Amino acid sequence: MTKIISVLIIVLVLYGGWNLFLYWEKVRDEKESSRKAAAAAQVIPEQLPGMPAGLEPILQAAQKAGASGLKNWLKLHGRQVSDPRLAWIELDYTVLIARDDPAEARRVFAAVKQRITPASPVYERVKQLEKTYE
Repeated sequence: MTKIISVLIIVLVLYGGWNLFLYWEKVRDEKESSRKAAAAAQVIPEQLPGMPAGLEPILQAAQKAGASGLKNWLKLHGRQVSDPRLAWIELDYTVLIARDDPAEARRVFAAVKQRITPASPVYERVKQLEKTYE
């Protein structure tokens, strides 16, 4: 009888150790993913490729004008800019118009999300905004 109890105790200790190991792996993976997200959040929009240098001052002026200024800038200059910079600008526009025109914000976000791949530097920002605009 003592042998059965001893084996049962050993099995329970091994089971508890295994669960502790699985929990430790889960915490480590979450920590790693949050570190990656923080690194991706440090993207500097002005350094993203895809926009001619001459348009940067015009964009900054449009951003100071708010959502309407950015909308006009996208209409006038949006075709001269390519991803990932264009996607970042459109996401800025989405955030600005979210309160006033949520349908437009969702439409613009869906268009950006459809274009962006996981390899893009904008991908983490899309993932962060995904719950808000879907």
